[in-house]
Amino acid sequence: MSPTLRLASFNLLSGRSPSDGRADVDRLTAAVASLDPDVLAGQEVDRHQARTGLVDQGSAVAEAIGAVAHRFVGLVDGTPGEDGWRPASHRAGAEPGEPGEPGEPGEPGEPGDGPTYGISLASRRPVRSWHVLRLGAAPGRYPIPLPTRPRRVMWIPDEPRAVLAAVLEEPRLTVACTHLSFVPGVNVVQLRRVRRWLAALPGPQVLLGDLNLPGRLPARITGWTPLVSAPTFPAPSPRLQLDHALAAGLPVGSHAQGRVVELEVSDHRAIVVDLRLP
Repeated sequence: MSPTLRLASFNLLSGRSPSDGRADVDRLTAAVASLDPDVLAGQEVDRHQARTGLVDQGSAVAEAIGAVAHRFVGLVDGTPGEDGWRPASHRAGAEPGEPGEPGEPGEPGEPGDGPTYGISLASRRPVRSWHVLRLGAAPGRYPIPLPTRPRRVMWIPDEPRAVLAAVLEEPRLTVACTHLSFVPGVNVVQLRRVRRWLAALPGPQVLLGDLNLPGRLPARITGWTPLVSAPTFPAPSPRLQLDHALAAGLPVGSHAQGRVVELEVSDHRAIVVDLRLP
C-alpha cells in the first residue's frame, strides 16, 4: 500500500459539462478516474434523477476509482431548483450528531428509490466507521444572479446541508466531505460547527468540499491548515477558491502537495492533495 494518500474533492455539478450542458456518465466517470484518488469527496451528486439519466452517480464514481467502500447522503428528495423538492428524510442509519459530538458511528442511511441529490464519499482504503452530521438549511429565499442579458436574479431557498465523515483503517485518519450553504454568514456558522464536530473524531482530520467561502477565509475561521491554495471557480477561468482541503492534527513530518485540476465536467475545478504521513 502506498505511503502517500491521494485525496480529491469535486463539485460534480450533477455530472454536467459547461461546454454542452449535458450529463454523460461515461464522461463523468472518466473525469474522476483521471484524478486517481484514494478518497474522493463529491458534492452536487445526483441519484436517480431524470435530468441525469436516472444514474446513481455516487456509485458510478466509486466504481470508477476502484473504491472498496462508499456512502451517499441525500440532502434533497426530488430535484433541486424545481417545484416539489423537499429536505431528504432521515432513514435507518447514523443519526445527526450535535455540535461537538461525533454521534453514533453507523451507516448514513439508504436513500429511497426516488430522485435524490446530495454528497458522497468513496474510498479505496478500508473504512473503520462512518459518521454523519446534518446541518439543516438557512431559512427564507435568497437572490442568485443568472448569467443572462439583461441580468436577472432568481430567488431560491437554501438546501439542507450535511457532513459525511469516514474514519480510515490505514492510515488512521478522518476524512470528511461537505457542501456548505451559499448564504453569507450561515456558511461561517456551519463551518464552525463542522470544526467542533470533527475535532471529536479520530485525528488527524481532513475536511474536503465546496465551502462556498473564498480564499483563506476557511483557514482563518477554523485555524486549520489549508492544503490547497488556488482558485477553483468558475472552472474555465477561475477567480475564486470555493473548494478547499483543510487539515488538523497532522503529525510533525507530514507532507502535503495540493493542486487544482480542470476536468471536462462541472463549473468547478477539482482539488487534489497528495498527503504523506510519517
